[in-house]
Amino acid sequence: MAFSRKTGAAVLAVVATSLTVLGVVLAATDSNPSGLTPDNLTLNGYPPRTAEIQFVVSTGQSYSVNADVKVNFRTNAIEAAVQVPLVFSGATFDVRMLNKHLYVTSSNMSSVVGKPWMSTAMNLPALFNYSLELVKPDIALLSGFDHKSVTKSGDLTTYTFLRDNVAVSHLGSKKDSLAGVGRLVLSITTGKQGEATAAAITISGGTSETSISATVLSYNKPVHVAAPPPSQVKSVSPNYIRGLLGATPITSLLVPSNLNSLGSTHLN
Repeated sequence: MAFSRKTGAAVLAVVATSLTVLGVVLAATDSNPSGLTPDNLTLNGYPPRTAEIQFVVSTGQSYSVNADVKVNFRTNAIEAAVQVPLVFSGATFDVRMLNKHLYVTSSNMSSVVGKPWMSTAMNLPALFNYSLELVKPDIALLSGFDHKSVTKSGDLTTYTFLRDNVAVSHLGSKKDSLAGVGRLVLSITTGKQGEATAAAITISGGTSETSISATVLSYNKPVHVAAPPPSQVKSVSPNYIRGLLGATPITSLLVPSNLNSLGSTHLN
């Protein structure tokens, strides 16, 4: 059962990581991330109904976690295909968040909880508010950085910000539990009409480093997220999931201490 417990923990760690990527970038920019070619992402001033975003999270090791996340801003639902590196190979998990619940499945989920899907209560933020921010991030509102640079490539503009002496914490640590002082590098890329097209954050402190990137693959393509049949779902408590998360490398991820408690997405 040890392997099954690790697998379940890895699944939920990546779910939390994906949400944290979105939350950290939003909180850091007071706007939002994304990324592809401007022709495919032009919004014409209207908030997108849906988005497909690729997340990559790395801690400087030889592997990274990848998540292809589809968001329906109107129905407040998310579906993600998450690739997790395990000990000898990788595994892909289907994650769905809707109707105040988190659902997770993989090829061996039945061996973990006895049914094809595991679920628990989860509150999502109002995703429509995020879609409003994607239309045109207000770069001018960013302040408090030691250095700023602007580069252009065709219709794309990338703004890069650097801040030294940032108090950093490990994800999941208590609010007043600091890991030390580090450096934060934030980049935001916008398209022809100013729409957000890419974002990345690198937080480094001591011997630790966490890199998070978000890349929009499409806007306004159909996204339908459905809950699995109740007969195929095993409900577990939030405390069970918190216990799994506490034993995984997700707790080693660095975030700026003032963003550690985002408060917008949490298990009930």
